[in-house]
Amino acid sequence: MSAVEARDPAAFDVACAVRSLGDGTLTADLRQEWSIGHHPHGGFLLSLIAKAAVAVLAERGDPAAEPLIVSAEFLRAPAIGPVLLRTDVRKLGRRATVVAVRLEQRGRSCVEATVTAGRLPVRRPDWTDVSPMPVEPPPRAIPLGGDTAEGAFNISKGCDIRLDPATAGYLTGRTGDPPRLRLWVRPRHIAPDPYFVLLSGDINPPVVFNLGRLGWAPTIQLTALVRARPAAGWLRVQVDCRSVHEAWFDSDATVVDSAGRLVCQARQLALAPAP
Repeated sequence: MSAVEARDPAAFDVACAVRSLGDGTLTADLRQEWSIGHHPHGGFLLSLIAKAAVAVLAERGDPAAEPLIVSAEFLRAPAIGPVLLRTDVRKLGRRATVVAVRLEQRGRSCVEATVTAGRLPVRRPDWTDVSPMPVEPPPRAIPLGGDTAEGAFNISKGCDIRLDPATAGYLTGRTGDPPRLRLWVRPRHIAPDPYFVLLSGDINPPVVFNLGRLGWAPTIQLTALVRARPAAGWLRVQVDCRSVHEAWFDSDATVVDSAGRLVCQARQLALAPAP
């Protein structure tokens, strides 16, 4: 038994492992622990796709790279179980390399994405603008887990998520709060890495819950920018919405690490549940 197999299968790095077939195709297993209800978590799929792209570049002998951008179209929800990840290196560059990745299951394309890989910055930013939040969740922050309006919140087995109750009126039955949320997240078994910050950009319950629109809110398109490697500790996530228009809503997440650095920005367009 390998060291990876011997570890807790809910650990993020174990669940996110990919296995190469040697021809630019990789396999992976979508686990129940990283799902909401019966649906694999969208942010986790983004992390898995980024892992596949970087693994293929390493297999080719290209310089070490990390994910910078992942832009994904969600065509249909995959089921829990094995998937294929087909890759195509579209551009090799000194600063940025582009890899197309298609996640397939049972012969059907479920997610099609483009991953831009390169080297993340290591120096402090010359300028940044992030909203102030406590470095750690305050005692009143609410742990997320159990059953939710989207289904069983299984990903709480692999990461600790705390929600600011002041921004989550839906938890007490209010329906007039703005579609904005603040929360804190960290993996349970490892320190956060660039792949986990991709997950963190989609870690929140749908912001339209605050408008009384409860239920599954499928993502249609999601683009995430990884801005820096995260420091150990809690990640702070603030999620805003600009417009809820009929069935469509947008969701913008900024993720800040324990050192106060912006480490991820994620924007998505999704379908809101009916009122």
